[in-house]
Amino acid sequence: MSAIDSPVLPGLPPSCHYVHSFITPAEEEQILDQIARLPQSRWTVLSHRRLLSLPSSLVGSSKDALIDAPMPTFLDSIVHRLEEHGYFEGSTHQAPNHVLINEYRPGEGIMPHVDGPAYNPITATVSLGSHTVLDIYKKNATGERNATPTWRILQEPRSLLVTLGDMYVDTLHGISELTVDDHLDNDHIINWEYLGDRKPFESGKAERDTRISLTLRDVTRVTKLGGALKFMKRS
Repeated sequence: MSAIDSPVLPGLPPSCHYVHSFITPAEEEQILDQIARLPQSRWTVLSHRRLLSLPSSLVGSSKDALIDAPMPTFLDSIVHRLEEHGYFEGSTHQAPNHVLINEYRPGEGIMPHVDGPAYNPITATVSLGSHTVLDIYKKNATGERNATPTWRILQEPRSLLVTLGDMYVDTLHGISELTVDDHLDNDHIINWEYLGDRKPFESGKAERDTRISLTLRDVTRVTKLGGALKFMKRS
């Protein structure tokens, strides 16, 4: 299946794709095990979640460059699948070269935001361990986000959500700090008809468990280690 053939969410710009069961339960378990083996010292602990940037954090005074290094091998199958489906065919390196791993416990989330200019305008997010609901906000005439989300996307475990083009540039996305998601139905969830299994959500509510998100992107600017050291000395 190519990116062109992937489901386009009704009511959203055609630059948003949702694929349930993008990876298998066995792949999910293996990736979670590899993440659990990573040194705790590499994680950045924030007040509402913790995160890990691989193969490295962005460097430079504007934090807009990536040190040239391979992606972690435990993501090889995901990277290959994204390339095979053509999602990154228009990006600088035609493949993701950076992954941000976020861990969200029940009640944790992230404020509405945009991903910034360091990346090509494409984001591919794979969810592990639990579902979440992603709130999508349109920008108003002044460039600020609207007060309430325009759409809500339910991301199942093992699913893939790809946003690119207009969805990347013209909207903000965030996750509310909830332990239980409600209003889970066809009237409130834009991708309801595209879910792989609606049974866990048919009551209209679902408790969150710990979720690991893999956000894969293509950093436009890549530098060798020597160049990165120069960046760090200037910053």
